[in-house]
Amino acid sequence: MRRREFLGSSIAASVALSLPARVVLAADTSSTPQLPAQIPAVTGGGVATTLTRSDLQALQRSLRGPLYLAGDAGYELSRRVEDRSIDRHPALIVQPSGAADVRTAVTFAREHSLLLAVKCGGHSQTGQSTCNGGMQIDLARVRGVRVDPAAHLAYVAGGSLLGDLDHEAMACGLVTTAGTVSHTGVGGLTLGGGFGRLARRFGLALDNVTAVDIVTADGEYRHASATENPELFWGVRGGGGNFGVVTSFEFALHPMQRQVVSGNVVFPISRLRELLLAYGDISAHAPAELYMDGIVSASPGKDTVFVISVCYSGPAERAEQALAPIRKLGTPLADTIEARDYVAVQRGTDSTDPRVRSEYAMSGLIDRLDAGLTAALVAGFEPDPERRTEIFFQQGGGAIGKIDSSATAFPHRQASHNMMLVTDWLAGSDATAHRRYVDRYWKSLQPFTHGMYVNTMNDDPPAIVEANYAGNLQRLRQLKRRYDPTNLFRLNANIRPGAA
Repeated sequence: MRRREFLGSSIAASVALSLPARVVLAADTSSTPQLPAQIPAVTGGGVATTLTRSDLQALQRSLRGPLYLAGDAGYELSRRVEDRSIDRHPALIVQPSGAADVRTAVTFAREHSLLLAVKCGGHSQTGQSTCNGGMQIDLARVRGVRVDPAAHLAYVAGGSLLGDLDHEAMACGLVTTAGTVSHTGVGGLTLGGGFGRLARRFGLALDNVTAVDIVTADGEYRHASATENPELFWGVRGGGGNFGVVTSFEFALHPMQRQVVSGNVVFPISRLRELLLAYGDISAHAPAELYMDGIVSASPGKDTVFVISVCYSGPAERAEQALAPIRKLGTPLADTIEARDYVAVQRGTDSTDPRVRSEYAMSGLIDRLDAGLTAALVAGFEPDPERRTEIFFQQGGGAIGKIDSSATAFPHRQASHNMMLVTDWLAGSDATAHRRYVDRYWKSLQPFTHGMYVNTMNDDPPAIVEANYAGNLQRLRQLKRRYDPTNLFRLNANIRPGAA
């Protein structure tokens, strides 16, 4: 999901605008671009700095993967993220070929105190997988999934996309929780939590991680599991990208048939209050095999509707029993629920809109969808002919809530749903009215929330971000001091190291 753009410091912005393009010298008969004498960059603290040709040459010679500067053929594609309206220009981009290149890039960034962004799928809603004036590590070449069917394990390279994992695992009759959009990065989703269509049955994506390989801020390559570096293993499962770059994940897999029962039931908006309450009640009592999102959707040129989107992954003969409460809601405008291929379902909500759109979103976790929240939702929802507006309820519960809040760094086990308010419009048009509407509407909804899902967080002040880790914050801060004392990895739901 795309999210609002933020500008960063004025220094970073000015550095980005002054980045030189690489040129090929007339006397050079090779196709290798000449490195510039120097390039401007910016530190993590927002201070202007300079990288010299010798700095860049040393980095380039140490890499197997490419080093991109502004003007290089691969630069534009790497710097872009899912929200194409986010337009940032790193001073340099490293596209590692593997863990060794990641170590080299992290060491270079640390030694030069560079602002550092790490990109996997590019779905960071605040654009934190790119930056102005710093270094971007783009993991696009660090991809691949190997499944061990006998051990029910998947070994997943750190830059892989969720669709890679679904495709390989399901070919062996195995699955794990892997989000709802197949082109999302495994790393970004998993380290922050990992809701998905199977999370109520098998737990969050992070609950299925059995080990990671990670490059920490000191450039060291570490393995973390329940028996090796167990405290780091605890922290990466919910602590986001605060501790390093994960180059490999090991996931537990679960047997599951390939065919699921999935689709949408669409109702008129005139029944919104009634249907929101019904959805809240049904989703609270649904079996773990049934995942159901509630969506209030208004798009230009289309009727405003309420949608219940389901995926039932249990035994086929029990599907209608699980769906019966939804069937009792009355005659819908449309009903597309049918037997489907699970991997196709996972691809079904991928973004295919070629237009460049700007997006603004708010999100918060709720414990229940009750009468008070329902009244606020109905009162504030306003369709607009120039924007798409959605309220989206991503279902929690089930296996997610059966794990103690301190067992991993993810503390929000009690949440029934992740509630998101999302708007988007064609890039280039005036965003003022759209943003004001979201801010005003969210102000009426926020009192019903209890924390935020870090993978859909806004540009909140540091104190609010840290408070969201709740009772796990101090333990996470100790880990941060140990593995990233200078806060090299700060473009995330950041945990400041603080004083010992």
